[in-house]
Amino acid sequence: MTKKTAATTNFSSYIKWFWILILGGSLSIVFLFLLASWGAFGPLPSFEELENPEHNLATEVISIDGKTLGKYAYENRTPVQFKDLPSNLIEALVSTEDERFYEHSGVDFKASLRAVIKMGKDGG
Repeated sequence: MTKKTAATTNFSSYIKWFWILILGGSLSIVFLFLLASWGAFGPLPSFEELENPEHNLATEVISIDGKTLGKYAYENRTPVQFKDLPSNLIEALVSTEDERFYEHSGVDFKASLRAVIKMGKDGG
């Protein structure tokens, strides 16, 4: 039998702690999901509430000829379809949020790698 060297013992200790952290983290995530499903963080919305969300739209008063006479609301919001948005608005949003939006398939690996390397100080 050979004696264990200090380096082998250290390596074994690192491996042991690595697996404790991985398994402990995984179990913690599962436990948080279980707590959420049991309602520990408040009630979960029903399927009807998820399928039909309540919008904070303004109440419109419309005359008999179809003209809007007024809007009443705490937050004046009006639903707009994507096709109705001006192209300049869409391009401005894309340029401020993700300049390479049209060049990747939905996940910008270059930006994600940058965010990991810079420890979250730069966007991903």
